[in-house]
Amino acid sequence: MNICVVGAGVVGLTTALELQREMRNANVTVLADRFEQDTCSDVAAGLFRPGTSFSGPTEEITRKWISDAYNHWDEIRKTEHSARAGVCQLSGYIFSSRDPAIVRNHYIEKVLPVYRAATEQELQLCPGDWKYGSFFTTILTECRLFQPWATERFLDNGGRIVTVALNSLQELRGTYDVVVNCTGLGAKRLCNDHKLVPIRGQVIKVRASWVKTAFYADYDTYIIPGFQGVTLGGCRNFDSYNTEVSRHDSAAIRERCEALLPSLKGAPVVRESVGLRPHRDPVRVEIELQRTSNGNLRVVHNYGHGGYGVTTAPGTAKYAAQLVRQTLQANSKL
Repeated sequence: MNICVVGAGVVGLTTALELQREMRNANVTVLADRFEQDTCSDVAAGLFRPGTSFSGPTEEITRKWISDAYNHWDEIRKTEHSARAGVCQLSGYIFSSRDPAIVRNHYIEKVLPVYRAATEQELQLCPGDWKYGSFFTTILTECRLFQPWATERFLDNGGRIVTVALNSLQELRGTYDVVVNCTGLGAKRLCNDHKLVPIRGQVIKVRASWVKTAFYADYDTYIIPGFQGVTLGGCRNFDSYNTEVSRHDSAAIRERCEALLPSLKGAPVVRESVGLRPHRDPVRVEIELQRTSNGNLRVVHNYGHGGYGVTTAPGTAKYAAQLVRQTLQANSKL
């Protein structure tokens, strides 16, 4: 069987590896026009914390995606590959002065090893009038390390990578038995999908090795230590296609993060990055039979994760691989 994965961000790479694991006799090819540091995944801080509005087709499926994803990342964390793959355990706090619901997360409170209410003393760890808080222990995946590691694993397993810019998925008909569409925001054009909306994000990576704990606060403020610096964020600009770094956003991010953790003042900047999160409600992971003049093209879509691609990629990859198997089995019976 010849299977093609279109897209080489974290969703595409985890899907390609899952297909190799599940279908050992298949030839898996990754097609993409952007890789590693040119992908949206590279901008992500990579903390496992899906938003409470993240949504698959049903709540049951959504919860399975999330638990499967956490277990996948945690398995890598326990191996000798964890450092090279950029996967580690990280604890953090989320504080709010506005609403107790902000510090709760119904998806992960029973998935993570620790998710509890912050104590009165912990609410005073950071300056501010924090009324509500939670402490949690989770996983961090640094994509600048993970994507090259995953690419190497994919190639070592016999995979093939082709650099190409597609105008239509139907260009692949006749070459592959199934196409798995992991193109993120690119699916807006490839699939004419009007439900897909970019949510612009901007982050600052600083050198602050003394920060060992993650902090989230009101107004989309976050401080997330990783392997290669500390990520300061952020912003969510709905339906914005601006990929340039905004000095106004930079100033606002630094002001909010330094107010939350004053020791960050003066921390040297490593880089500033912008990414367009591919938001879709619900996330699209489903089979589509595309009819062309030359016959049918079997497609499994896996895109629209918004700001939770790193968090949930292994879960939707597992689900997509099952759909690939279903569509191949259905075809063999015809």
